[in-house]
Amino acid sequence: MARHGGRGWYGRVVAAAVGVTAVAAATSVWTAQAGQSTGGHRPPAGAHANAPGRHHAAEPATVSPVIAHSSDGGAHAVNITIDDGPDPVWTPQVLQVLRENGVKATFCMIGPQAQAHPDMVKKVVAAGHRLCDHTVSHDVTMDHKSQAYQSKEILDAERMITTASGGVRPQYYRAPGGAFTPYSRHLAASHGMRPLGWNIDSKDFERPGTAAIVATVKSEIANGPTLLFHDAGGDRSETVAALRQVLPWLKQQGYSFGFPVR
Repeated sequence: MARHGGRGWYGRVVAAAVGVTAVAAATSVWTAQAGQSTGGHRPPAGAHANAPGRHHAAEPATVSPVIAHSSDGGAHAVNITIDDGPDPVWTPQVLQVLRENGVKATFCMIGPQAQAHPDMVKKVVAAGHRLCDHTVSHDVTMDHKSQAYQSKEILDAERMITTASGGVRPQYYRAPGGAFTPYSRHLAASHGMRPLGWNIDSKDFERPGTAAIVATVKSEIANGPTLLFHDAGGDRSETVAALRQVLPWLKQQGYSFGFPVR
């Protein structure tokens, strides 16, 4: 998600789950954009390769540390990404809208949220969507923290999500608020998680109203293929309603749907 100041509601979530987190720690646009925090280049389009069996490898292969923005679906495909869940109220509703429109998405999950709702994580995987590591505490200032702190945030969340899913590993890493560092990008990539950016922030986190969310997507669709929405962090009814309008509209404009490049 975009930066919204401090740790937000995640600080409260993590504070409530600190005991669980401690145990886990103890046991463990359309053109190429390149650069530190604003780009990734577009390789040739490829198959989604989303068969469940592909994700159970004991040691994931290293992927590119360049932040991905483009789509594996080709030059006229978009990537739907959903951040901050899973949530027992809103994630099922988002899944329903995606199912109704035949769209696959990438869910960027907070470690303790995944740990608290493993049934939701498994439903996301079973529906053919992909997983993304969105850290333990959603600290948007982690780019100013030590490498040890960054490592713990990323790798603890990876373990929590993988365990909650029943063994399916996250394929991407999205830094909270885009707070990537060269270290965090390379660490994630070495664990098979492509750093994941976005081109269009729908601003749904701010709850500006369904019409405003839809208008933002329509006005910014030329910025690039990766769209950012949320399924947790508060009342996400506007997001659900907006997706019901945005997904058919994108199809009407001739867009297809893919996953972020790996």
